[in-house]
Amino acid sequence: MTLIEKTRTSLAALPAFAGGGQMLLAQHSGQRFECELTALDTLGCAFERFALHSEALAGAAIDRLRSVSKDLSARLTYLLEPIAPIEIDAEQCVVQLRSNPPQRDEQSTSYYELLVRKGGELSLRRWKKEPGDVRRPLSAQVTREVLLRLVGDFSAAAA
Repeated sequence: MTLIEKTRTSLAALPAFAGGGQMLLAQHSGQRFECELTALDTLGCAFERFALHSEALAGAAIDRLRSVSKDLSARLTYLLEPIAPIEIDAEQCVVQLRSNPPQRDEQSTSYYELLVRKGGELSLRRWKKEPGDVRRPLSAQVTREVLLRLVGDFSAAAA
């Protein structure tokens, strides 16, 4: 059974809900997926944070993390906005990617932020920033199919 199949099984076991939160967890072959769901129905879900922990990347150097981030940028073409690296911190061993360009309307800017970190963590969140205010987490809304595709793409990039 693959990480996608285990995630699909875990997702199917959760009841539909709106508001509140549920952790979605799955593990396979040195990878651990966790997702903080904020809503779930038969078609889709919303999440605050999506993360994959990979033993294969636990001791990775910045060059390997840069390669993983480049791979993810190429794979994640189906999100609301394209994802591109914006900062590589060799000292902290973190690559930060964001929506490029972000989604803007008259009152706010929203964007995805993806971090590829030393220790083997890849995480995805959606943020919203209003003028004069600090950024705040925003639930990302995706279909179940897109959630499983994200699991597969993160898993393949971290292998």
